[in-house]
Amino acid sequence: MTEKTTLRPTGQSGKNLRTLLEDRPITIMGAPFPLAAREIERQGFPAVYLSGAALSAGLLGIPDIGLIPFEILEQQTFQLAKTVTIPVIVDADTGYGDGDMIKKNISRLEAVGAAAIQIEDQTADRRCGHLNDKQVIPQSEMTEKIHAACEGRQSADTIVIARTDVRGVTSMKDCLSRMEAYHGAGADWIFPEALHSKEEFSEAGQLLKSLKIPGLANMTEFGQSPLLSRDELKNLGFAAVLYPVTLLRLAMKAIEVGLDVLADEECQESLLELMQTRDELYDLLDYDPPQPSKSRPPGMTH
Repeated sequence: MTEKTTLRPTGQSGKNLRTLLEDRPITIMGAPFPLAAREIERQGFPAVYLSGAALSAGLLGIPDIGLIPFEILEQQTFQLAKTVTIPVIVDADTGYGDGDMIKKNISRLEAVGAAAIQIEDQTADRRCGHLNDKQVIPQSEMTEKIHAACEGRQSADTIVIARTDVRGVTSMKDCLSRMEAYHGAGADWIFPEALHSKEEFSEAGQLLKSLKIPGLANMTEFGQSPLLSRDELKNLGFAAVLYPVTLLRLAMKAIEVGLDVLADEECQESLLELMQTRDELYDLLDYDPPQPSKSRPPGMTH
């Protein structure tokens, strides 16, 4: 990173995020770009999420199969963290390397403003957590990665989130086993991905309660999991609810509809009520553009 700006002290965002958990469950919205993050904060949501899926598709136009260079992830973390004051949670996929690399990468993401950093137990040949035919690394290898992530952070307040994808590979029993092991390895939050039913969320939530560790529930659309309300998930034992790609999906559908209307009607007049106005955009950007100077009537002199 070569760009310089003033960020919060290392660990401060993580401390803020830990405080937010006192009012459970917290809602974490995926921000597909910094302008969306501004709106998330303005609407009163407590945290934003940098989703690997949204970043892959929205910024690079590629599928979520582990192709994002770490430098781009670092840069986008920096952009989000300097755009909002609420905590930024970063999806770091498999951690980008072995233990030594994970230590460095966690430290770098923390330095550019990440309040929490998520790593998962898929193999390097990864894919979206709600697709089939995933592969996971051995449990012992993931616990080593978690140890490395915890060692790499510069502040104990920075949160390490351990995600397990094993439910879609073997069984719920293995998922619960890994959740407990990842807690033992030092993870601050546990993220059981792609659970298949409300009953499975209940099983995971009961374990989270017994371990006294915050759990993250992913309410992504069109996936393997049922869409449960935040109140339901609170009662099941989850401390945070994630909506990683919701805003990107809404935005892309609006773009699709707008293009269809424009192609048919050859004018955007009927779409104006659906648009953010110029003034609303400038207000969101906290931008007060210069006003045009008043022209003098002909013949006027100084």
